[in-house]
Amino acid sequence: MGSVNYYGILKVNPDASYEQLKKSYKNLSRKWHPDKVHQEPLRKKEFEAMFKRICEAFEVLGDPKKRRMYDLYGKYPVNLENGDGNNNMEVDDEGVVGVVESDLMCTLEDLYCGCRKKVNLVRTVPDEFGELKSEEEILKITINPGWKKGTKITFPGKGNQLPGSPPLDLVFVVNEKPHALFQRDRHDLVMTQKISFLESLVGTTLNITTLDRRNIIVEVTDIVTPGYEMVVPDEGMPLAKDSSKRGNLRIKFDVEFPSNLTSQQKHDVRRILSEADYN
Repeated sequence: MGSVNYYGILKVNPDASYEQLKKSYKNLSRKWHPDKVHQEPLRKKEFEAMFKRICEAFEVLGDPKKRRMYDLYGKYPVNLENGDGNNNMEVDDEGVVGVVESDLMCTLEDLYCGCRKKVNLVRTVPDEFGELKSEEEILKITINPGWKKGTKITFPGKGNQLPGSPPLDLVFVVNEKPHALFQRDRHDLVMTQKISFLESLVGTTLNITTLDRRNIIVEVTDIVTPGYEMVVPDEGMPLAKDSSKRGNLRIKFDVEFPSNLTSQQKHDVRRILSEADYN
């Protein structure tokens, strides 16, 4: 995006105070407000474009953080700040902001069971005089079972709005919070279970709490060898298109070996394993 001289647009010096910026913005916005275009109808597009530039300039220079970034880099994209997640803007070659995206953090439990979230939205809109003001709204977002990272939920016209321009669309992008036990692999859930060396040989019983708070019993009867992975059918994530169907739960094993054996224990192990079937 090319550099824009916001100080020149507001007709102030680079060291202008906030009061000077505000005074110039009010005067210029009244002069170029699109409502006055009926006085000179042939200049409609000129009025709208100039009024938009004036509002953008004040939005940047009137905010100390944005002004500091503009002073350092000579440019700043007009932003939506709603206080929730990270905002990303799609900007075209002419510097016009399009869709505003914001992360929507969800737990695996949220994405497994589905839920509703409330988001406090704070956006900038023009008042009846064309001056920018803050507007608050509570948005309710429905999360469906099986949604995955990257799923987008669009609220048309709920982003920032500049005078003379339509409001931007606001898009929430689903992002997953790390889980203490499970990792997601598409439709499957993957977990790592610690077992002793003895359990890896003779078997064990696992009691696993699922993401929807059920307790399932898993019997490990096979000998757990390096790289062994146990598959529990239909205990993975729901499919977004059909939540009655699920992926699998894949259990990987971390075998803990004893740190020390006595001579007698080594003798016993050698005797027992020497008689084992390795085929």
